[in-house]
Amino acid sequence: MAGALAVVPVLRLAVARYAVPPGVVDRAGCDGCGAPIGLDRPLPALGPVARCPACRGRIGATPLAVEALLLAAVAVLVLVDGPLAERAALAWWLGWAIPLVLVDLAVHRLPDRLTWPAAVGTWALLGVAASTGAGAGPWLRAMAAGAALGLAFATTTLLLGRRGFGLGDAKLALGVGALLGWQGWGLLVTGLVLTFLLSALVSVVLLASRRIGWSSHLPFGPFLVAGTCAALLLTG
Repeated sequence: MAGALAVVPVLRLAVARYAVPPGVVDRAGCDGCGAPIGLDRPLPALGPVARCPACRGRIGATPLAVEALLLAAVAVLVLVDGPLAERAALAWWLGWAIPLVLVDLAVHRLPDRLTWPAAVGTWALLGVAASTGAGAGPWLRAMAAGAALGLAFATTTLLLGRRGFGLGDAKLALGVGALLGWQGWGLLVTGLVLTFLLSALVSVVLLASRRIGWSSHLPFGPFLVAGTCAALLLTG
């Protein structure tokens, strides 16, 4: 747990840096006073309070948001059984999923600098799992599932534009499909069903409370991450 919490500054820096609108240069300092942020001076800007050391303005994710998601990710990693290499692939993906969720919630985007490493590392570590005992079958299925899911999401973007999924969602789906497809096609379907059910439930609640309108667009990345974790937890 202490080791996991040690990565909080890195995760907070990723959220602070990339939680900017599309087309805007990555954030390098405090929006209020311009004070630089970085791992050479992580506190208090990249700590739990998430405040600029100069003007005390908030930087990046809200206080304790990263820590809460990190604890949830550790719980998923502990509860999902499997060989070390498979768990390493899941740990890698979860580490990137935390800033991706928070960035998507903040600015409705999933930056390439987070989605590509998440997908490529997951595929590579599953390849290690295949070569150290699982065999080529699960890995080939995982690659096919990741590619198919990513392509399906990207196709909705090309056909439907803003009414479809974003290309960031498609890139996130590359890793999601691989993790779920590794366990079998049935789990991939289960993960997607849980994702859409969760998205529908949250949308209905927000509509009923008048927090959003019928034309509002909710970020889909958090639902995709949550649905994936829920499906993996069902396998034990």
